[in-house]
Amino acid sequence: MNRRAARVFAAAAVSSGIGPNTVTVLSACSSFVGLVLLVVLPQSWGTGVLVASLLALGYIMDSADGQVARTTGKGSPAGEWLDHVVDAVRTPALHLAVFIGFERWFNFDPWLSYLPLVFALVAVGHFTSQILAEQLTRQRVAQLPVASPGVSSAEPHRKGALWSVLIIPADTGIMCWVFVLWGSPVLFAASYVLLFLFSLIFAGISARRKFVHLGVRVR
Repeated sequence: MNRRAARVFAAAAVSSGIGPNTVTVLSACSSFVGLVLLVVLPQSWGTGVLVASLLALGYIMDSADGQVARTTGKGSPAGEWLDHVVDAVRTPALHLAVFIGFERWFNFDPWLSYLPLVFALVAVGHFTSQILAEQLTRQRVAQLPVASPGVSSAEPHRKGALWSVLIIPADTGIMCWVFVLWGSPVLFAASYVLLFLFSLIFAGISARRKFVHLGVRVR
């Protein structure tokens, strides 16, 4: 769904002459405005819907910038760097905003109030794992002989329909829309804890797979 929405936005950006870097900046602005509102506005259902919508819009534009770059041929290392920097800041910022929101608006036990800080560490670790794996794989491909038998340079993909369903809670879109429950401390906290547990397990599985793949020696 996000990719389809991103295609629509990308087409509108291209037709309007908006470049990929501008889309990345707009994505960052939408996300960070949403997080600021989460902190400053009183806790309510309306606040949750507004924040979720802004975060989802930022997510859509984050997916659209690459499509704009490929369509217009304006992709560059600088643009890729900008995209990664925005994601590197946005990833922990979301959970830090939740932490502040918990402290300001909710009366939770300490273990739950500080959970967003742990979630931020897990999210940053998973993000770093993905980015480093991509870069190291590229480096590995560059070092491979033209016809190198044996180990493939690409990470093996064994993902079927069942796997796609199982990892739905790890999708960033789910994290965006869970804020529609912000009006109910109990519902939001329960959903947030479940997403944390799933993210922790998924990050561990993903990290192990990448470590094994990168540890395979090329012959």
